[in-house]
Amino acid sequence: MRFNGRVAVVTGAASGIGQAVAIELANRGVKAIALVDRSDHFLEVARTINENSEDPVAEPLIGDTSDAQFRQHVYDLMTSRHGVPSICIPAAGITRDQISVKVDSQTGKAVIYPVEQFRLVMEVNLIAPVYWAMEMIARIAEQRRRHNLKRWEPEEGVQGSVVFIGSVSSQGNVGQISYASTKAGLDGAQATLSQEAIYHGVRCAIIHPGFTNTPMVRALGEDYIKKNVLPYARLRRLIEPREIADAICFLVSNSAVSGQLWADAGWHSPG
Repeated sequence: MRFNGRVAVVTGAASGIGQAVAIELANRGVKAIALVDRSDHFLEVARTINENSEDPVAEPLIGDTSDAQFRQHVYDLMTSRHGVPSICIPAAGITRDQISVKVDSQTGKAVIYPVEQFRLVMEVNLIAPVYWAMEMIARIAEQRRRHNLKRWEPEEGVQGSVVFIGSVSSQGNVGQISYASTKAGLDGAQATLSQEAIYHGVRCAIIHPGFTNTPMVRALGEDYIKKNVLPYARLRRLIEPREIADAICFLVSNSAVSGQLWADAGWHSPG
């Protein structure tokens, strides 16, 4: 599974799955990769990737993934320097976990999950990934039109690949009303773009990781993980980010595989 000559865009590249897949893509020979994140921690990730590559391939780009102008700037920059990206892994995501409706024991009043938090999670986890994907599809479509190419034909070979990062929480998880909703929403986006984007030769897939050894999961606390996660996973351990990265590369490389891939370590909800 080599990706020689291809240009990639990975959001959320500072840590977790985004960082792991960026490193894996570099190891598999991409020509260039945009590392996108809000945190400057990924500067170290880019440095490590470039030190371990024959030529510098990592382009660290700091910004808000939900900002349209920043998104367009990233694609403009990568296209002008390296060519139109053909791999998009929009991995940036956040959680704002809280029970959807909880009654205050002192006042007896019901507290509803804040709509501002829901909208924030929607912007970062659902709207932003879909638009990073559509931006790449649009760039590929425009490039094809410049070459007088319209409907894609199989003999041309796949022109691009998108892999969304879903979650086992898309099936429902206590305390994750906003997060679960966004991950379930990505299912619908992937299913729709799979039908539309293939006109331009772009494949779209989604991977649903189980609980992975990332800062987001570790923030749940060791006690929570031991009581509510590990007993319900057949492997009885957290998945390593590199395992998810390997599965993502499989989705990118194998054009016979479409739709969803569950990489959940056999986890099932205790609910």
